[in-house]
Amino acid sequence: MVSELWPVDLRADVPAAGRVRTYLVWSFWIGVAFFGVYPAMNWVTSLRRAPLHLYFQRELFIWAYLSMYLLFLLPLFLIPAARMPALGRQLIAGTLASAVFFLLIPAELGFAREVPAQAPYTAMYARMFGIDRPFNLVPSLHVIYSCAIALACADFGRGAVPMAIYGWLAVIVASTVFVHQHHLLDLASAFAVVAFLRRRYEVKHG
Repeated sequence: MVSELWPVDLRADVPAAGRVRTYLVWSFWIGVAFFGVYPAMNWVTSLRRAPLHLYFQRELFIWAYLSMYLLFLLPLFLIPAARMPALGRQLIAGTLASAVFFLLIPAELGFAREVPAQAPYTAMYARMFGIDRPFNLVPSLHVIYSCAIALACADFGRGAVPMAIYGWLAVIVASTVFVHQHHLLDLASAFAVVAFLRRRYEVKHG
């Protein structure tokens, strides 16, 4: 019914009987397929002796996390000396801005830090957790440094070099969560800081 108070024909929004019938029929058969297959496959797999482990061990991501320190060497090979000061200003400003945020947003890590039992990861994680306390989270300074350096170097890279750097950067950023050092908010805030710094202190070409 159409009126001045409600200028919409409600009948036009009501699904036709044929559409409802088709929807219900297919919903029924989809339910039959799911409840007939999914629980049964769970049970069958639980009986198998050696199910596959199709995932990365979390411990391995510490290598990606620590590779940020190798990233600091990359400007030596890709960025001209005349352009390095801008990157240096980005990193210093990012450090100082992070200190302000750490004071204004005194966050604490939400993960339970666990030291792996396997060598050599026991010593590596214990050392990292001993040095880096579960504070100084928002933004992630690890991500700020990594992004600022990697993006500046990628700007000067040629051929497949920029894509390789972007891939390396993605793994480093992901590792900060997998090694239980940061949350997603820490990463997002770091991206915002880097975006500002790259505009404020642009590493210009030419």
